[in-house]
Amino acid sequence: MDEALPVVVIGAGPQGLAAAAHLADRKVPFVVLEAEESPAAAVSEWGHVRLFSDWSELVDAAGARLLGTIGWTAPPTGHPTGAQWVSDYLAPLAGVLGDGVRYGARVVGVSRLGRDRLVDAGRGDQPFTVHVRPTRGEEYRVLARAVIDASGTWASPNPVGADGLPAVGERDAAERLSYRIPDFLTDPGFEGSHTVVVGSGHSAAAAVSALARRARRDPSTTVTWALRRASAGNVFGRGDADELTARGALGTRAKEAVDAGLVSLVTGFRTNRVTAHGEGVALIAEDGRRLAADQVVVLTGFRPDLSFLSELRLQLDPVLQAPLRVAAEVDPNVHSCGSVAATGAADLAHPEPGFYIVGAKSYGRAPTFLALTGYEQVRSVVAELAGDHEAARRVELIRPDTGVCGGAGQFDATDGPIGGACCAPAAHLISLATTTSVRS
Repeated sequence: MDEALPVVVIGAGPQGLAAAAHLADRKVPFVVLEAEESPAAAVSEWGHVRLFSDWSELVDAAGARLLGTIGWTAPPTGHPTGAQWVSDYLAPLAGVLGDGVRYGARVVGVSRLGRDRLVDAGRGDQPFTVHVRPTRGEEYRVLARAVIDASGTWASPNPVGADGLPAVGERDAAERLSYRIPDFLTDPGFEGSHTVVVGSGHSAAAAVSALARRARRDPSTTVTWALRRASAGNVFGRGDADELTARGALGTRAKEAVDAGLVSLVTGFRTNRVTAHGEGVALIAEDGRRLAADQVVVLTGFRPDLSFLSELRLQLDPVLQAPLRVAAEVDPNVHSCGSVAATGAADLAHPEPGFYIVGAKSYGRAPTFLALTGYEQVRSVVAELAGDHEAARRVELIRPDTGVCGGAGQFDATDGPIGGACCAPAAHLISLATTTSVRS
């Protein structure tokens, strides 16, 4: 393989920029290909949301070193919004990386030069071909010695349909559904209306808490929280037992809103059909129950887009669509213990040598990803690509514990403590979803 060829990084989000910083740190040629016209475009879309990770957990070490060359200093402690994360760290980092980051460069395919998926002969000796469809101009391809896919999952939200596919009528009613956390502080459409929030993770808890504050000020604002699970006991977390205090407080606030009657909780609601009615929309469950609302916020998680990787030989878990060794750690059907081991190059490798999926996409459909996890991943992967195998094997991260344990295998349990396969039963459990909470 020609060592002069660059490592291609797909995506200029937090993990993609961190990967580029580590490559620059080791003087490995790189190109970052970003589909949008600015860095961290997905983060910018939820810029109104406050993270429950502290600044110390949001800045990658190599990124900080690179920024230090221009006199940048790390922000003080605190929990920034997505917009602050971009303006105070991610955008400056992209600026220092300069021409190494190409914008308006959407990757539409990755393969091997002269080899489709079926060909064995000389496969590992051939460079990757990364096919790019730019915003302007003709499609082109980049030859690469390795590829790091840090494209994330933001562009592929899960549907409201309970079977993993869009519910009947969901596509037709898509304009009346929101698949992201709205900016409740600036959007007047939620005042004095009925909103249904679907989902059981942190994003849903954050949305419910924000809407509950509005309902407290204005009783004509009503909120329904629809859970697919038969029991609500495992969505409120462990509060002070969570080592990320802001994350622990999120579930506590949501429970307080339910207990105060500001939020109506509906369990076992698995959407089968979506219908429009007047200016509103209605969700119909498999058991015939109906929830009518002025707007519906669907926060049921995300899934990886694997379409542009169809010519590569990947080894993915059939359930989570994550690398096998990663899936064994994060599969919510088995456990969702707070302590999940850090993952590195060996865990992220595929039968296609030199190709790695990192960041939220490496967790497939599992909802437990933290920025710290991605930073450790890219540190290890870049060390491996640079030939520093000892550094690639070394673990430099201990993930914050949620103080929770339990598996989604008890999806239909309606009462009693739900234990996990990896630790003692817990009285209050949580289904991890995202790493964010709504700005207050």
